[in-house]
Amino acid sequence: MARRELRNDQWQKIKDIIPGKRSDPGRTAADTRLFIDAVLWIARTGAHWRELPPELGKWNSVFIRYNRWCASGVWERLFTALSADPDFEYIMIDSSIVKAHQHSAGAKGGLRIRKPLAVQEAA
Repeated sequence: MARRELRNDQWQKIKDIIPGKRSDPGRTAADTRLFIDAVLWIARTGAHWRELPPELGKWNSVFIRYNRWCASGVWERLFTALSADPDFEYIMIDSSIVKAHQHSAGAKGGLRIRKPLAVQEAA
């Protein structure tokens, strides 16, 4: 992949605080930077996990690892370390830029047309 989501200087700030580095016990991750790039790609594009480009990894493996990092607080540590970088602000997501799924309204059965109140009282 030619372009990465995470610049070299950003990577240098976080590389020592992420799990899966060689000094950690257990299995070392194959390419943690590629995994972070995959998650940032998902966040930037708003795409579904299954739409992750193959060069960024298997979508299900990325999703499972993302969930593990969420549960253990890794993302909070990473974003705290990177929050001062003005080029990283695109990852700050709020409800004004995220599209809601068509079923997110919560109502069942779709649109119902109701009779005006005056007609309901007369019936």
